[in-house]
Amino acid sequence: MRHRIFVAINLPEDIKRKLVDYQEKWPELPARWTKPENLHITLAFLGYLSDEELLELCKITEEVAQRNNSFSLNLNKICYGPPKKTPPRMVWVEGEKSEESANLKDDLEASLMEKVRYSPEKRAFTPHITLGRIRGWEWHRIDPEERPEVEQDISLTFEVHSVEVMESQLKKGGPEYVILESCPLKI
Repeated sequence: MRHRIFVAINLPEDIKRKLVDYQEKWPELPARWTKPENLHITLAFLGYLSDEELLELCKITEEVAQRNNSFSLNLNKICYGPPKKTPPRMVWVEGEKSEESANLKDDLEASLMEKVRYSPEKRAFTPHITLGRIRGWEWHRIDPEERPEVEQDISLTFEVHSVEVMESQLKKGGPEYVILESCPLKI
């Protein structure tokens, strides 16, 4: 059996609730908003893995987590994403770049490339959360002057104590994310 897998930082419930409140700020935006339980920061998307590859990934993720310290992450902006993409594909929440999050991602990518089929993204890592996906065809029907401005400074800080190996199960009502393994970071 093959599993659609990614490694992520999950968010505390209070942060999810605050982010969901922001979704209501742009009711006229043609977006499919992310369900609160699906809000996360992707560190690595691996696509479809076999059971054996998945076991290997869990082992690697655990080892990487044990080498990296817990850290705090500040979410500081809501904007269209990815940057400079026209038309925008998403509304996303950006986190401040930090040495800890960058080291964690680099360590994870380097370890994955040694052991499993994995090709990292080329662009520099900015922690971000997909708040909603823009419906392109509806977006194009809105007069450019009428398109809502999405640019909001926020300040939400939380502690990152673990990274999770997640499975994305594609369902009728959209994807459901299931935590397969939670790997604690060093305290």
